[in-house]
Amino acid sequence: MSLDNHNAIIEQLKPLVMEPNFLEIFQQLTIDESNSTRFLLKMELNRLASPCTRIIDFRDKSELPCTEVQLGQQRHFLDEPAKHSLHQAISLFRNQYTLGVYEHVLAAHQQRRQKLRQSAPQIEIVEPEPFIVPGVVLGSYFNRAEERMNYSIRISASQGRSEVIGITTDLSIGGARIRIAANHPFNLDLPLKIKLLELSEEFYFPDLQLGVDYGIVDSQTNSEYIWLRLQRISGSEALAEMLGNLIRGYKLRYKIDVNDVVVTASGLGFERHFLPHLPHLPLYFNTQIQALSHMLLSRDNQQIMHYFQDENDISQIPSMLTSERLSALFNHPQNPDHGLFFSFTYNAQGNLYFYSATLAELKAKGMMPLFLGFASTKPSWRIFKLTADKIYHGKGYRHATLPGAEAKFSPLVEQQLSQFSHLLQLIDISNEDTRGHYKAWQDDSNANALKTFGQQRSTTHQIKSIAMQFSERRQEARFAFKTLVNVSQGRLTSTGITLDISSRGMQLTLDNATDFSSNKPLMLSFPKLQTIAGKTQLEHLPYRLVRTRKNGVTLHLTAVMSHTPHVGVEFLNKLISYNKAKLEQLTESNGESKELAEGLKNILMRTLNSVPYFIERTTKSAQIACLGVSTQQDDICDIFAAGTSDTLQYDLTPLLKDGLFKRDILDPIRKMKPQQDMDFIEVFIQLTRQSRGKIHLKCVLATSVGDIQSQIAFIKQSKATGRFIALRIFRGATEKPDMNYLRHELEYINIHANHKAKQLEDQLWRIIGVGELLDITQAVELRYPTLYQ
Repeated sequence: MSLDNHNAIIEQLKPLVMEPNFLEIFQQLTIDESNSTRFLLKMELNRLASPCTRIIDFRDKSELPCTEVQLGQQRHFLDEPAKHSLHQAISLFRNQYTLGVYEHVLAAHQQRRQKLRQSAPQIEIVEPEPFIVPGVVLGSYFNRAEERMNYSIRISASQGRSEVIGITTDLSIGGARIRIAANHPFNLDLPLKIKLLELSEEFYFPDLQLGVDYGIVDSQTNSEYIWLRLQRISGSEALAEMLGNLIRGYKLRYKIDVNDVVVTASGLGFERHFLPHLPHLPLYFNTQIQALSHMLLSRDNQQIMHYFQDENDISQIPSMLTSERLSALFNHPQNPDHGLFFSFTYNAQGNLYFYSATLAELKAKGMMPLFLGFASTKPSWRIFKLTADKIYHGKGYRHATLPGAEAKFSPLVEQQLSQFSHLLQLIDISNEDTRGHYKAWQDDSNANALKTFGQQRSTTHQIKSIAMQFSERRQEARFAFKTLVNVSQGRLTSTGITLDISSRGMQLTLDNATDFSSNKPLMLSFPKLQTIAGKTQLEHLPYRLVRTRKNGVTLHLTAVMSHTPHVGVEFLNKLISYNKAKLEQLTESNGESKELAEGLKNILMRTLNSVPYFIERTTKSAQIACLGVSTQQDDICDIFAAGTSDTLQYDLTPLLKDGLFKRDILDPIRKMKPQQDMDFIEVFIQLTRQSRGKIHLKCVLATSVGDIQSQIAFIKQSKATGRFIALRIFRGATEKPDMNYLRHELEYINIHANHKAKQLEDQLWRIIGVGELLDITQAVELRYPTLYQ
């Protein structure tokens, strides 16, 4: 069994492998792995953490001068890049020279030498390839229960009469790591009685004089010493209080290890850049009602929510995702046909009717040509990809990253979260530019046969909307509400429908894109509401344009307030207050809702079905800073990891070379505003497997392949020689980093390693763009009916 697919979790656990409570963290992070995988992971981590006696000597292997580096009794000869690699790796293993450190230094040296050979004709120093990017683990939250400090004191260890003198290498309230002679007489399956000799001289506690029992959690050995990771299993509350006071008192004198906090805080910082632009709609299946009960709103995914709202603002998502369709999706996870949905709407006498079908249903009924051909002619035509992932509750829901932090939400929120069995993500993969491709499916059948795919109308609100907190910047709650609006600005006029309202603002969608200016007020009239407004005149009311989306079709407006009351604000305030029981509230500000939103978000981040990427400013231009990777296997990450030698590194050169990065990703992002939704490009990939497990990737913009016949030929050739993959690359501009969300973590890191806190802050401030890589292969192949003939 190979561990290639578990590199992310191995890298994350490296800094913690020497911790006394390593087993607890290991169990927490591998709860959804099989026993055999856990065993292999633990064996690999123990191998990497085992002491190393090998000497590294690059004096005849490097073109750079080498100097002596002393590590204990060992003398190494390293050049400057190797010294940097050594210090970087050794910090992960608590300043111990281990096999993992040795392998890291050699691999970095070989990689540098290989790059040097490839660029031998060039004299100047070659900068690192900009498309070799690291991975940052997202959605993996863990915390230590206690702080540990690097604190060395003399101890004695015994089992029965045998007593051996040693030292501690670190100490916490509930554990310790000690070093004793390798030729000890102890049985490592039995507890040790430890006397903290120097503390017993300074403090009087019966526990210290008689010794405290510790269980042996783990051990590492070399020819001279054995290091034992211990967990305290006896001792009084007074002893625990004394050790706690000692650690707090010596915080500024001894080094507290903050590696785990830095790793988690980095992931949290990057996810805060990504989540406002999350384009997919997370849905949560509740076992108590055996149906979907909650949806999680970002700023960019609300278009999906609005699409499914009928003329009464009631969501028709439950009518599309019926219990039969969800059962098919849950019971056949290997069949993607149950997760590909096609939808359109029909408006009759002011009532909106929804039609939907899965690919599995169309195949079973032989109605693919009729449905795809007819539905793709409708303006409301949409294609959705639905993914389903089981929720593993053993990991907990809260990211409590700091020692002593509360690890759970309030009991009510914990109970709510425990009722969810599956996370579903509704992903809009429609592409207006390829609508004509699907029309080629059209046949001469009677369209009345499509009535079988008409959805049963939902007449009540069945799914509760929970908004992530950063996505809502208004000071008031918003409510779903649709009414006709006439908009004018000078000679420009347009008509639209509100999507949601608050007393001071609203979001509306126009019938046609209109280039309104944000520098002048927009005058709004509400003809439908006027019929119930009596003497109140709801005409030519001034509103300011806050931002536009969907190329000027969706507007966010706020009332222009002056010394006189704003008629629209007063009327909408009354409308909301009188009809609160009937209106669906989209955002809430109470603490319980914030906790629930945070818990739902944390569940989502563990099972992203796309690969986020982040773009950072550099001194000269910009580059891909990193990919956001999960601890679970991902096909997209795997194909780009195949060409790299380092763990958690990805070679995006086949995808971004020949100017694609600058032309099609960076330059468009620089023209975008952070408030705009992400847009996308599509790339066709031909994956060919070569000898010795290597793969070759040929990546081409879908628009550059040629006409429809050329695209079909590309797909057929890709399948004949290996595999065809279609990627959608989303791209968007980011706002400033949400440092307030990381405030506690940054304060903690700053106290114990202020340079690391500054490095993290600087990195997050450099992020200017964000996007994601999404696999849309199945939907793209459906664009070409000849592929199915």
